[in-house]
Amino acid sequence: MEGQKSHLILALVCFFYLTSPIETSSVHKENPRKQSIQVGLVHNMNSTAGKVVASCISMALSDFYGAYSNYRTRLSLHIKDPKDDVVDAASAVLDLMENEEVHAILGPEWSLQAKFVIDLGVKVQVPIISFSATSPSLSPTRSHYFVRTAYDDSSQVGALAAVVQAYGWREITLVYEDTDYGNGLVPYLIDALQEVDARISYRSVIPPSAYDVDIVKELNKLLTKQTRVFLVHMTAVIGSRFFILARNAGVMSEEFAWIVTDGLSSLLDPVSSKALDSMQGVLGVRPHIPRSESRSDFEERWRKLYAKRNSHDEIADLTLFGLWAYDTVTALALAGEMAWEPVKSRYLKPNTSRNNLNFSSIGISEMGPKLLDNILSIDFQGLSGEFNLPNGQLEPIAFEIFNVVGQSEKIIGYWTSAQGLSPELNSSRKKDYTASANDLKAPIWPGNTLKPPKGWVMPISGKKLKIGVPKKDGFSEFFKIEWDPHTGVPSYSGFAYEMFLAVLEALPFAIPHRYVPYVNETRQSNGTYDDMLYQIKLQEFDAVVGDTTIVANRSSYVDFTLPYSESGVAMIVTIKDDERRNMWIFLKPLSWNLWLTTGLALISTGFVVWLLEHRTNEEFRGHRSQQIGLILWFSFSTLVFAHREKIASNLTRLVLTVWVFVVLILTQSYTASLSSFLTVQRLTPKFVDVQDLVRNHLYVGYQKGSFVRGLLVRQLNFEESRLIPYGSPEEYHDALSKGSGNGGVAAIFDELPFIKIFLARYCNKYKMVGPTYKTDGFGFAFPLRSPLVSYISRAILNVTQDKSKMDTIEGRYFRSQSLCQDQDATIYSDNLSLSVYSFGGLFIITGIVSVSSVLIYVVSFFYSHWPSSSTIRPSDRSLWSKFMETTNNFFREHGLYGCLERNRPMIVPTSNFQSTEASPNQDVELIARTRNERERPVLIIHV
Repeated sequence: MEGQKSHLILALVCFFYLTSPIETSSVHKENPRKQSIQVGLVHNMNSTAGKVVASCISMALSDFYGAYSNYRTRLSLHIKDPKDDVVDAASAVLDLMENEEVHAILGPEWSLQAKFVIDLGVKVQVPIISFSATSPSLSPTRSHYFVRTAYDDSSQVGALAAVVQAYGWREITLVYEDTDYGNGLVPYLIDALQEVDARISYRSVIPPSAYDVDIVKELNKLLTKQTRVFLVHMTAVIGSRFFILARNAGVMSEEFAWIVTDGLSSLLDPVSSKALDSMQGVLGVRPHIPRSESRSDFEERWRKLYAKRNSHDEIADLTLFGLWAYDTVTALALAGEMAWEPVKSRYLKPNTSRNNLNFSSIGISEMGPKLLDNILSIDFQGLSGEFNLPNGQLEPIAFEIFNVVGQSEKIIGYWTSAQGLSPELNSSRKKDYTASANDLKAPIWPGNTLKPPKGWVMPISGKKLKIGVPKKDGFSEFFKIEWDPHTGVPSYSGFAYEMFLAVLEALPFAIPHRYVPYVNETRQSNGTYDDMLYQIKLQEFDAVVGDTTIVANRSSYVDFTLPYSESGVAMIVTIKDDERRNMWIFLKPLSWNLWLTTGLALISTGFVVWLLEHRTNEEFRGHRSQQIGLILWFSFSTLVFAHREKIASNLTRLVLTVWVFVVLILTQSYTASLSSFLTVQRLTPKFVDVQDLVRNHLYVGYQKGSFVRGLLVRQLNFEESRLIPYGSPEEYHDALSKGSGNGGVAAIFDELPFIKIFLARYCNKYKMVGPTYKTDGFGFAFPLRSPLVSYISRAILNVTQDKSKMDTIEGRYFRSQSLCQDQDATIYSDNLSLSVYSFGGLFIITGIVSVSSVLIYVVSFFYSHWPSSSTIRPSDRSLWSKFMETTNNFFREHGLYGCLERNRPMIVPTSNFQSTEASPNQDVELIARTRNERERPVLIIHV
């Protein structure tokens, strides 16, 4: 197809060539002493740019051949003016090859013209050398006989993307002319902007033949867009008109940012002063041409020549095209000197008829290939900088970033591929590539402001952001919609709603908006939250505000802001209350071994007290049964500090002091443990393991419309038939109360904010248990790549970090949560009873004190009752006999003998009395006293 198209164009060219005479002219008359090298120039010479180029080429020939006297050749230039038509350009080139046998073609002017001329150059082996066809669609690497002595348009996209990156703009509106020049840059711009995380949100294509009314209509359309950064890629012919109309349309004011490519700053027709007035605050990118003395001298001479040759015209500015044309002719003259061979100065023509429509009859240039090789190898310092063609075209070194201020262009920085943006060229301080606003001097923006435009605002055409909101049957604390019964106008409230209002206040700009409830004809929810969010992708909503959870699958079709509330999915179950109905629950606080140890300690302490008090305290005497009862009574009465017996011994007081301390600790611990035990037992959940629910095929619930259903099926492997949706806390309560086997559910799965609200109402009946499945919280949803997301996210951070504001908002809807205790702090334990180990130290202390007191008492007794040698028979004076006698006395005095010992008469020798001549009455009195003290029969024997 491509070959057929080329042949068709060439056929048309031939037709025009055979039927239309074309005048030729020469800039210089041939010098008979020099060999002429025929060169063609195809360019529009009547335009301002053409006049600039013609004068530069004339000066290039004069300077070159005037400076060198030993040249052998001279370029003989044949000029063709094809206007702007592609067929005319091809016809002119064909005529130059056929009739003038040119060995090189300078031009044509436009890239679209050059695209067809290149094929002729390949056919005839004549290099096509263009200093103005800058479209990236033309590549010297693909067409060997095409040489571009200018910069490829795509070389500037890195600088343009760096400017966009420096000011943090994410979306760009591209405005370009609908020509090969305009369209050729678009793919390269898209790739470059993607590398800096920006994109082209809208393309505004301006036809070259567009009327002013058409351009104004397109400008008004741009006003309805949210993007406020415009990148303009046009030639000066169309661009001058466009900016004059743009200022009149009101899009050159504050909040707008404009960037222009080098087509409006360095190429073709210079921008008029009237257009420059309309471009105030515009940023531009153009190749950097270093200043030099030779260039300054050339400009001065060129102005004189231009004024002389165009005396009736206003003196134009020297453009970069003119400099490139000068350097190109100089390079071609050098190449001609190097390539000249007298025997190869003409065309090799085949033996064909001129009348046949056969392009092969033109012939092949003998000098063309060598001329091409030589011009590609030339390297010199030209007016536009270093002239060399490593890949068949000039390679730019740096680009200037300029700002239109008044009637001048102020340089605010430079861009190179190695260092990025910098305020000065070749800054030695920069080592790494950077692109930030600090790397540029502060520009003046449209509207004469120093504040950089944000690049995105709400449209000013009256369109409001359409925000979808959910209709909830329950949990109205988060979002609630109420319709006025008379007017039908909805009103909104809830935590999510007030958070969004607070975020809007924190934004640096206003967002006109309106809420659209996601409901059906009966004002009921029109679907799940996933369905509501998908309306953004369908462009039914511009955003969704509500308690929407940020999850991975939703982020494939919407963009979420940062979360404004925590989230996560957990399980709530019913609390077991069996222990509250247990009549023996008062025994639970202490373990069985602690009860046994405490009882033994009570009895042993009572015995120790009786032992220490029995000899000297009449309250601890009496019949055996009375004393046993006293021991038990005294022991248990100390538990409530109700003992009334008086204490006589200091040792007993010591024992009681320690024991009362132990009793105090035990009773206080028992009281606290009993209260805690009752509470914990009441909060013990029926289920703690999710897999128990799955294995037992129990029914579970979830909030209607929530993403939790998908989580239960895909991640937790619940059967879909076992899932039941509910819409309110009351429905949760009813379902959990019934249980899985009675038409209810065994557990409810929901997000943490909803669970907290539910538990605040029913905290004494239900419990949150098991693991928490992580989600990213609640956020606001917008279309993919919406620039609003970054602004809203920053505003959310400002609101959530303002504690007073958050406390105010949360207090309106979640105040009831503080009335319920924090169940997350409840300790799960199957055995809350206190053990012996908890009080081991206390029992050891009281044991040591009791044993020590008894030992002290026994030693003291032995010491005071040890018999002397004079009171016992000689046969019983051994140490053992004395010990046994004292021991017997100890047991006798404490009544510790058994019943038989207690009933056997006690023999009392009269030697124990003070007088052996006692009267009978004295004996009776002695017997009675002794009996009362010993509680045994007494037999007195006078010795």
